[in-house]
Amino acid sequence: MGQKIHPKSFRLGVIKSWSSRWFSKKNYANLLHRDITLRKAIKERLKDSGVGEIEIERSSGSVKVNVFTSKPGMVIGRQGVALEELRSDISKQFGDKVEINIVEVKKPEANAQLIAESIADQIARRMPYRRIAKMAVKKGMEAGLLGVKVRVAGRLNGADISREETFKEGNIPLHTIRADVDYGEVPAATTFGQIGVKVWTYKGEVFDNDESDEKKERDREWLAENRRAPKEEKGRLEAELEAANK
Repeated sequence: MGQKIHPKSFRLGVIKSWSSRWFSKKNYANLLHRDITLRKAIKERLKDSGVGEIEIERSSGSVKVNVFTSKPGMVIGRQGVALEELRSDISKQFGDKVEINIVEVKKPEANAQLIAESIADQIARRMPYRRIAKMAVKKGMEAGLLGVKVRVAGRLNGADISREETFKEGNIPLHTIRADVDYGEVPAATTFGQIGVKVWTYKGEVFDNDESDEKKERDREWLAENRRAPKEEKGRLEAELEAANK
């Protein structure tokens, strides 16, 4: 029996934070669905701009949206015209004062969602999935990741019977909560049905910086104390020989 959980939700409150940050007792369901619709609208509008993640923060009467993209120039446009149009359209559609911030993803080949979207796009264009997946894994490892896993499932190459294939390199510790594991999934629409693409990336372990710095300082002090050359105490035999020589 499978026991599966989303890698991000498994780490919420420990090393990961929520994608939507707000609190509401009475209007929770309405705001939740507004967030889902808002994300869909922005993703649809910026579908060719390499959007990896969208964070939403709500306060009284205003909405702050952080869009993480690998192509910020396409989103902002010349002199910010495209961004201003996007902000205006989203504000009209949702009736809230929406503030959109663009955050650049500096290494798109190390972002799980962007890797999955790239693979799905190439599969939809009828490129060989094995070569695409292996290339994505290789590029991810070259970008500094400690592990990459890609899984494609469906009617691969138009086969009558669906199957799944996994391509992996490095380590993916899914059960370690302090492990920074990113996850992304995208369906690839083909003429013979949808092919699911899932990607896991591992960037290393995350520790509490303050605590680790304090511990490192204590360890350094302890090592410095113990590395000091202690005064050599003479043994009983050496003391007797020295006394006899005198």
